[in-house]
Amino acid sequence: MNAPVDVSFFARAAKPLTSYRKYWAARFGTAKFLPTSREEMAALGWDSCDIVLVTGDAYVDHPSFGMAVIGRMLEAQGFRVGIIAQPDWTSAEPFRVLGKPNLFWGVTAGNMDSMINRYTADRKIRSDDAYTPGDVGGARPDRAAIVYSQRCREAFPEVPIVLGGIEGSLRRIAHYDYWSDKVRRSIVVDAKCDLLLYGNAERAIVEVAHRLAARVPVAEITDVRGTAFVRRETPEGWFEIDSTSVDLPGRVDAHVNPYLMVSEQAKANGATCAKEDEAQAVADQANAANPPIQTIQFVANPRVALKPPPRDKSVIRLPSYEQVRSDAVLYAHANRVLHLETNPGNARALVQAHGEGHTARDVWINPPPIPLTTAEMDHVFDLPYARSPHPRYADEHGGHDGATKIPAWEMIRFSVNIMRGCFGGCTFCSITEHEGRIIQSRSEESIIREIEEIRDKVPGFTGTISDLGGPTANMYRIGCRSPEIEAACRKPSCVYPGICQNLTTDHGPLIKIYRRARALKGIKKILIGSGLRYDLAVQSPEYVKELVQHHVGGYLKIAPEHTEQGPLSKMMKPGIGSYDKFKQMFEKFSAEAGKKQYLIPYFIAAHPGTSDADMMNLAIWLKKNGFRADQVQTFYPSPMATATAMYHSNKNPLRKITRDSEGVDIVRGEKRRRLHKAFLRYHDPNNWPLLREALKAMGRADLIGNGKHHLIPTWQPLTDGGYQSARRKNSTPAPQQARTVADKAVKGRLLTQHTGLPPRAGTAARKPGKAR
Repeated sequence: MNAPVDVSFFARAAKPLTSYRKYWAARFGTAKFLPTSREEMAALGWDSCDIVLVTGDAYVDHPSFGMAVIGRMLEAQGFRVGIIAQPDWTSAEPFRVLGKPNLFWGVTAGNMDSMINRYTADRKIRSDDAYTPGDVGGARPDRAAIVYSQRCREAFPEVPIVLGGIEGSLRRIAHYDYWSDKVRRSIVVDAKCDLLLYGNAERAIVEVAHRLAARVPVAEITDVRGTAFVRRETPEGWFEIDSTSVDLPGRVDAHVNPYLMVSEQAKANGATCAKEDEAQAVADQANAANPPIQTIQFVANPRVALKPPPRDKSVIRLPSYEQVRSDAVLYAHANRVLHLETNPGNARALVQAHGEGHTARDVWINPPPIPLTTAEMDHVFDLPYARSPHPRYADEHGGHDGATKIPAWEMIRFSVNIMRGCFGGCTFCSITEHEGRIIQSRSEESIIREIEEIRDKVPGFTGTISDLGGPTANMYRIGCRSPEIEAACRKPSCVYPGICQNLTTDHGPLIKIYRRARALKGIKKILIGSGLRYDLAVQSPEYVKELVQHHVGGYLKIAPEHTEQGPLSKMMKPGIGSYDKFKQMFEKFSAEAGKKQYLIPYFIAAHPGTSDADMMNLAIWLKKNGFRADQVQTFYPSPMATATAMYHSNKNPLRKITRDSEGVDIVRGEKRRRLHKAFLRYHDPNNWPLLREALKAMGRADLIGNGKHHLIPTWQPLTDGGYQSARRKNSTPAPQQARTVADKAVKGRLLTQHTGLPPRAGTAARKPGKAR
């Protein structure tokens, strides 16, 4: 079965990545690692870099790190690429370390948005950073993309700046900023970059690099898909569609046509004129012998009917930055329009004004990039990655497993990415805004080659592949049945409110890869660590059986997110019935294999549309089903997400926005956000006082008691109530007071990955004092 993307028009809509003539510097060959210093450049025989990439992450030469992918992609095109990773941003000097770039700067905050990377959902600064050696926080500034761009401009003012990465993607228009609680300008304006590349940028970066190498001024590069830039006015030949307002006129009564006869006016109102009817009868008798001459009637010619302007020359004018900053309803409207224009097959350009008077300028956003074909995906992942951190991060033993370990690399060290994109459309997630909803899949051969390369070349490999997935574990080679429908569709999700009838649900290619991969010599186990779309999985019992019996390491993470329809409808997630169906299949196939395996459900607290009663009902469901959830995430309003627009505007952008359209219950304020999280962690004694107070106020004091059917007890423990989760960051800190003897750690006490579930096989049998 071929990937749906390959049979659609997307395969024919863009210049192939491998069709460009290589730049002259290709003669220098391939670098083991892209250089990060002058010494490394000299060792390669370079006197300068054509392109210098600046990133907020440590340099890990692996296809899961965006800057490595872009660097290797440009290197394959013949360009000399250097990398400045996590520079000191307090001056421009560290940005001069590789010299002046011949063509342009490439700037990104890293694999994560810098604000999400540095702050918790409660706006508290993190002490760790998984993308930094030693997991040490503080290696990048707030809003790193803007800061890095400013320093690049200071270092070499005349060199063009091309901004990319997820931080740029999610801030390409005026956006609500959770950390400052206000709407900020497009990052194109704040960073003063020459071009912004959003989404997966291989196509755009290659096209831009070759044009700049051909001495095309960066100001003239305005037709590349997946780019945004500043311009002063709409160019000639474009049709501008005004979408700056949601204020539509009400009912307007039709004016009386002065040329209508009295009888015609009466007829239009559903009545007749008796006097004219009588006169007409006499006239009819008189003209019976001489019929009146028929008048000419004019009919509109369908061949010259007005047509809508061509989409490739249409641009939608969004409400300006000043409008959305002061009017939350217009903000929600702009967010809705942007999300409707995300399908590369039919998306139109967008423009948003920033500033007024002589400072006015437009941020112009071209349609999204064309998805990569399977052959292009293979090319990207087959590039010569070293698959390890740069040697500069090595510890005293020359490895990367000691004090300088990079947790983000450790997590994906033995994993394989098999696809991109997600058509789930969850409103709180940013994957669709960045990678798109068209699935881009690698070929089976390319995936197998990477597994074999991990087996043969990556130090520390013991035979277990930690993940074979992507943004979603089970969307590989799944797409629309019809290329025409795929190119025309504007739905935000292919699986909500139900699975689209035009969506293929064949998991056969994925099953085939699983079987072939685990049969490879030297491969002991293939685990699936990516999130599973279980409502899609239940469409293929064969896939669920294959997954459960061969690719689950005792625990499988899935994300129902909630049980109540109110919040689920705002998340665009399936009902809990889909979870129940998957759970039945999971338990059945686990029993058939003679394995004790457990589902770990993930939930979100304080999501827009969630009432206190919804959280209470979820807590009751958790207790009834025996879950003590540690994997709890409080809703985090990331820039440009649909749920963030709900949070800011109290409106629902999933429906048409008007002044009186549907309002959304928003969970604001520290106390209410803590309450919603406390309902999910009902088993934590530190949460019991808050829950007792809330349940009494809600009229549900019947849930307070010491029986099994009660949610929380009436008593409070004599200890300080400190609750230690198996995951430190999910623990509830105890009040600052002396701990009692009873609260101290007991030798031999076991902590499992998910409190409330049995420990892994073999650990329960160990006696206290015998733990290894």
